Order: sequence, then C-alpha cells, then structure tokens
Amino acid sequence: MDRRGFLKTAALTAAGALAAPRLSLAADAKTLRFVPQANLANLDPIWTTQYVVRNGSLLIWDMLLGVDDQLQPQPQMVEGHEVTADGKTWTFKLRPGLKFHDGEPVLAKDCVASINRWMVRDAPMGGPIKKRTDALEAVDDRIFRFRLNQPYPKMLFALGKSSTPALFIMPERIAATDPYKQITEYVGSGPMRFKRDEWVPGAKAVFERFDGYVPRDEKANWLSGGKRMHFDRIEWQIQPDGATAAAALQNGEVDWVETPLSDLIPLLRSNPNVAVDIADPLGNVGSFRINHLNPPFNDVRARRAIQIALSQEDYMTAVVGDDPELWKALPGYFTPDTPLYTEAGGEPLKGKRDYELAKKLLAEAGYKNEPIILLVATDVAITKAEGDVTADLLKRIGMNVQYQALDWGTVGQRRASKEPPDKGGWHIFHTWHAGADCVNPASYTALDCSGDTAWFGWPKSDLVQEKIAGWYAAPDLAAEKIAIAELNKAAMDFVVYVPTGFFKGYQAWRKNVSGVVKAPFPVFWDVTKA
Repeated sequence: MDRRGFLKTAALTAAGALAAPRLSLAADAKTLRFVPQANLANLDPIWTTQYVVRNGSLLIWDMLLGVDDQLQPQPQMVEGHEVTADGKTWTFKLRPGLKFHDGEPVLAKDCVASINRWMVRDAPMGGPIKKRTDALEAVDDRIFRFRLNQPYPKMLFALGKSSTPALFIMPERIAATDPYKQITEYVGSGPMRFKRDEWVPGAKAVFERFDGYVPRDEKANWLSGGKRMHFDRIEWQIQPDGATAAAALQNGEVDWVETPLSDLIPLLRSNPNVAVDIADPLGNVGSFRINHLNPPFNDVRARRAIQIALSQEDYMTAVVGDDPELWKALPGYFTPDTPLYTEAGGEPLKGKRDYELAKKLLAEAGYKNEPIILLVATDVAITKAEGDVTADLLKRIGMNVQYQALDWGTVGQRRASKEPPDKGGWHIFHTWHAGADCVNPASYTALDCSGDTAWFGWPKSDLVQEKIAGWYAAPDLAAEKIAIAELNKAAMDFVVYVPTGFFKGYQAWRKNVSGVVKAPFPVFWDVTKA
C-alpha cells in the first residue's frame, strides 16, 4: 500500500473508531474546536517568527493598525494619526476604551515599550525605523509620537503588517522584556484571553472571550475592522497526525482544521457535513533555509550546489500531492501573479538538475564529508515532507546528512542558535513563507541580508541590502519592478535561501460553521457555529 492509500485507510479507520462519543461537544455553539497547523510550544510573537505563534497572538493581543485583504493598513487600536509635511514626525492617538485583560487601560507608554521591543527583532521594517528614530515618546495617556531624522513613508504598513514578527501591543512591564528572551506573562489587549491554566503544550491551548474588549465599528476585514467574537471559548486541539485530524473533523469532534493533508481532501469532500476550500489565495513559498555562518554553507559555492541540484517538483509533490493546480515552479523569491513577480536571475532553478556539478561545487567549497545537521519538524506535514526530500537530495550529491527528527517547537528554538553544528547549531531547516509576506521586500523577513540582525541563517550581503534599499527609493511601480528584478538576481546569485516552489493549501471545516474566510492566517472573528 502506498502512502496516500495508507492515509486514506487510516482516516476511514479512525473515523469509524471515534464515531459517536463526542458529538455533543461539537453541538456546543459557544465553543469552537480548532486544529492548528502546529503545536503552540511558546507564545511570544516577538521572540519567534513561527506562524502558529503569530496566529494565537492575533487572538490575545491587538495591533495599532491592521492590514485588510488588499494588504492596506487600516486603523485598529489607533483612532487616527498625523504626519508632518516633511514626513519626519508621526503622531498617533489611541481610540478610547482600550483595556488589557487585567483590567488596566492601554496607554501610550505601553505602545512605546511594545514598539521598542518589536523594532529590535523586525529587521526589514522595525530596524530601519529604529535607525531613523531620534525619539519615540508618550505625549500623554492616549498619544505617542515618533520623531525621525529622515522620512519613512511605509510607517503605517510597518505598524500593521501581518508578517512575522508583527507588532502586538503588550503592557509596558511585559514589553520591557529583553527582545531575545521569551516573555512569561500573557496579558493581552485583544478579543480573547489566553487560559494559561489550561495550556498543555503538545495537546491543547484555550482562549476565552474577553468581555472588556471593544471592537471597532467597521466590518471586519482580515486584521482590520471590528473583531467581534461569537464564541466563549476557542480550543486549539494539537493534532500532528493528519489522518486523526481528518477523522475528528468528519465525526464532529473538531470544527475546523487549518491545514488538512492534501491527500485526504477527496475523502473530506465526500463528507456532506464538511466544507473544503483553498486557505489562502496568495499561497506559500517553500523554503530550504541554509545557515550562512558555518561551513560548508558559508561558501556561496556550497549554497549554489543545493540550488542547481534541488528539484522543486520533488518538493512540491511531496507537500501537496498529485494535484498540479496546487503548485508551480518558482525561479525567484516573490509571490507569483502579483505586480512585482520576476524570474530575473532564476536560471539555476530551471532545467535539468545537475548532481555532478553540485558535487564539484561542494568540493571547491572545501566540503569533506562532515556531518550536515538537518533539522526536521516531523509534527508538521509540510516540513516533514520537505525534510524527507532534502535527506535524499543531500545523499545524492555526496553529503553526510544527519536527519534530526524534532517537533516544530524545538526547531523554533534550535534555529535561533548561532553555535557550531557540533555544539547544538544546525546547517538546514525547512519552513514556508506566506505569499502575503513575499509580495515585496517590506514584509519579507526571510530575504533580509543584514547579517547578525537578519532572520535565522543570518545571511550578509551588502549588494542584496543595496537592492532592497533601491526598491524603497523607487518613485513608481515601473521603477519598483526594475528594482525588484535586480534584487531577485542579486539574492539568487548570493543564494539567500533556496525556494522549494510555490504552493497553495486547503482548510476544512464543518458546514455548521459559518464565516470562515480565505486569508494567510485563521480569522476567528465573525465566525459562528449553528
């Protein structure tokens, strides 16, 4: 029996075995049971860039601004703002009635502390703002102000973007935590409280409605507008086994599965009580992330060896299965079918894969069969599939691969280590980037090449940074396209990371649940259950 046949059989078997006992739970219209993409192992959206942490944080903490489905920033916690004609002074005013979950009012000083912590960890946008900031100050309880030494036209997008790390507003005492250490208190400003007393990492996370939250008047649209919660509780049920998650959905034990296995989509579609749809129209960019600090990948020739040997088709069919409508080759870094998409410099990812040339480049880079530490999150279907393909690829090009099977939370901690591989560091891990984060460099954390302040792998390229700056300086779309083509080529030549392809995924939910939308993250507000 092949893998797909096994999964379908397992899902059907589990469905039969689990049938009746919990149907009454699913009928509870005030509780939503949700299976997230991965385990919620930690809960600090500034310390980590894992999407699962960002997604949970969207329930707990609110944002100053929020992007809508056109990726345009809209006021959220702020009532409004003013900017001077020279673009150097930005003044923001909070809307009235904002409260933290401990009952304390949200004040401008909380925003200042939260922004300061975020700026340290957000290299693409927070870092440039920090460099331009002469002062960030609370004017009074509801007003705070940036005084910049040079304009930063994308300020609103920076404060409201959904890409990680996103800016969440925390109490000043929590936001004062070292940005490189995890917070230990989860007092939020958003529509749901986090029930820390019910948190069982690897099994369950619970969110409870915060009655003190005052939503905006506007209709909700992605992260903007009124976040009206119709559930008293949202229970995240951690289920790394896709067949078990599918069976639980069919039985009504859970209401919504964020990332069902693509192999099981036909089975779910055949169930009259289950709805299935594409989760995010902007899709995802698969990522073969390389550590630039350690040999052999501190040598660009070793990184190029991966680039010319890697087959995106192998990766994408492993991730999404046999449906060609769900993936496409991506000889570049930017989201397909968006205004700045380009394939400039993408030739190394096209054409026949060349294992012999890859071996030659590895030898030139000085590789001598040293162990290559491959971190694989086996509890997340996407990273498990890509890790398995990579293990085979590395062997084909003569590398001594050490496959380290871990959970996603542990990978999240290990990838932050700059230690040598034999002292707890790493060479390679897999992840993916939401297409919404890859439409331009502003939100593209993974493309930043600032070295020590860059994303995990810490690539450093003055040329890539120069090309990113060129995009920021572009006066119009035509100039932006030229700048992005130059950036894509520079990043491909340097091999910041290797895209494994572009893919879309499904989400699935019970048909008695209404209001599920397509977005790069689960949107819980305005969702109801009959």
